[in-house]
Amino acid sequence: MIGLRRLLEPWHGLDVTLRDLPLALVLLGASFVPAFHGHGTQLGGVPDRPFDALAVLVAALQCLPLALRRRRPAASLAVVAAGFAADQLLGYHMVAGTGLAIALLSAGAHLERHRRAAMLLLSAAYPPLVAALLRLGSGETAGGYLTFYLACAFAWGIGSWLRSTRAAEAERRIRVAEETRTAERTRIARELHDVVTHHVTAMVVQAEAARYLTAAPDRLDRTLGTITDTGRRAVTDLRHLLDLLDPAPGSGAGSGGGGGEPSAGRLLTLVEQARRAGQPVEFTEEGAPPESTGSADLVAYRVVQEALTNALKYAHGSRTSVRVRHGGREITVEVGTDGTGARSGAPEGSGRGLDGLRERVGVLGGEFSAGPEEGGGFAVRARIPAGSRS
Repeated sequence: MIGLRRLLEPWHGLDVTLRDLPLALVLLGASFVPAFHGHGTQLGGVPDRPFDALAVLVAALQCLPLALRRRRPAASLAVVAAGFAADQLLGYHMVAGTGLAIALLSAGAHLERHRRAAMLLLSAAYPPLVAALLRLGSGETAGGYLTFYLACAFAWGIGSWLRSTRAAEAERRIRVAEETRTAERTRIARELHDVVTHHVTAMVVQAEAARYLTAAPDRLDRTLGTITDTGRRAVTDLRHLLDLLDPAPGSGAGSGGGGGEPSAGRLLTLVEQARRAGQPVEFTEEGAPPESTGSADLVAYRVVQEALTNALKYAHGSRTSVRVRHGGREITVEVGTDGTGARSGAPEGSGRGLDGLRERVGVLGGEFSAGPEEGGGFAVRARIPAGSRS
């Protein structure tokens, strides 16, 4: 199938007129095959007429305009219809008369403007043709003329149905593209929230602590160094997100293999950063993460990041525990903060970060909970389905 598509690529690259020309030429050639003479469409019962020089012109009028059936559907239909009328009135009854059905179908499918006017003009031109045929022919029943008109209307209707189907498909693709863009913007907004909130919160906490360390130059220097490192990490993560929005050549953004995408293997870095900010954190990690877990490792990273950010903001100085367990089919994360700190308790912010995490975990089919504990403090728990280790 792929090989066939590659073979057809040059053909699809041609102008649509060139692609429609072979059909017109084949139909024109078939009209001059002696075995087909007098076996085309017959309307009105006009006696057959031998082929002559005028027949070449009549056949050309019915066939060659089909090369423009998609580029200029109205003009193509008008010329083909005129050629068909001449064919029937002169009694050639060519195979080229098939071109009328093709032109009708193409006009119904590709005519964008004045569609109703085109239908009315064609319908208005049909009674004079019938009258002329009645004068020249041996007679055609009213049912025959009505059947032919309905057949023409049916060909137009098929084209209209194809047009509406094509329009519906184009609308669906636009809608899917818009939904995809919206989902991507939402994802990037969450990433920005996670990155900015975590790093800036850590920097603010460390800067506040530095105000009281002027008498201890060594500790002050370490604290300021930590602030610098945190700011650099924030810049790195923000650059990665900006690459997703506007990839630079060679940046590898969107490839899924870039180093900017955090993973569960970097959890210890988060923990160390929180510790340097003055948060006592106990970290436990069980099992080894699989080589590939899809989005699960990133979601686990964000759960720990958001939980530690909230601990720094609302329970600074309280003992915090981080437990991550890697199973064959899931990653379990639990971050708890006890109630011994001066500001321990539930987050007082908008909850946007926790709501975003709940939605992320839910998309992967996992479970998420966040709330105060009975004995005091706050706990965040998540069960995130991941790929098998096999």
